[in-house]
Amino acid sequence: MTEHVETGVEHPAPAGRAVVITCSSRAAAGVYPDRGGPLLVAALRDWGFVVDDPVVVPDGPLVEAALRDAVAIGAAVVLTTGGTGLTPTDGTPEATRAVIDREVPGIAEALRSAGVAAGIPTAMLSRGMAGLAGRTLIVNVPGSTGGVKDAIAVLEPVIGHAVSQIAGGDH
Repeated sequence: MTEHVETGVEHPAPAGRAVVITCSSRAAAGVYPDRGGPLLVAALRDWGFVVDDPVVVPDGPLVEAALRDAVAIGAAVVLTTGGTGLTPTDGTPEATRAVIDREVPGIAEALRSAGVAAGIPTAMLSRGMAGLAGRTLIVNVPGSTGGVKDAIAVLEPVIGHAVSQIAGGDH
């Protein structure tokens, strides 16, 4: 186990492979830089995961394809950022639903609750979801950097335990 310096939360090391997918047409087109994806990568690395730089895909069918690719390489965890809102192009939850076998609704509920508790009432508008695709945990995180930071705080104390359980570990 390694201890996170700032919070004292222990993380298994190594925890396995992880993938971060940024779902944003504008970031994919270079209109602006991906800011949330690198934050998620840094957190996952800090938690002991082996993770490459974010995969940046436009909203739409490429989100589902990127999710399926991540599952195919055996990622233990896939975190997406973006595409969870109400705009016509926000389709990350639908892409996730097409890939997962079972939902893990408590994670998505906790992410929304943390945002609302932090004084961001629009956090309740996130349609993000979480679930299992085989032995891969997929979690949708909002696209804003604030939403990403809130998600990191929510996920940090449970992600190692979740991965352990998925792999057959004890409760």
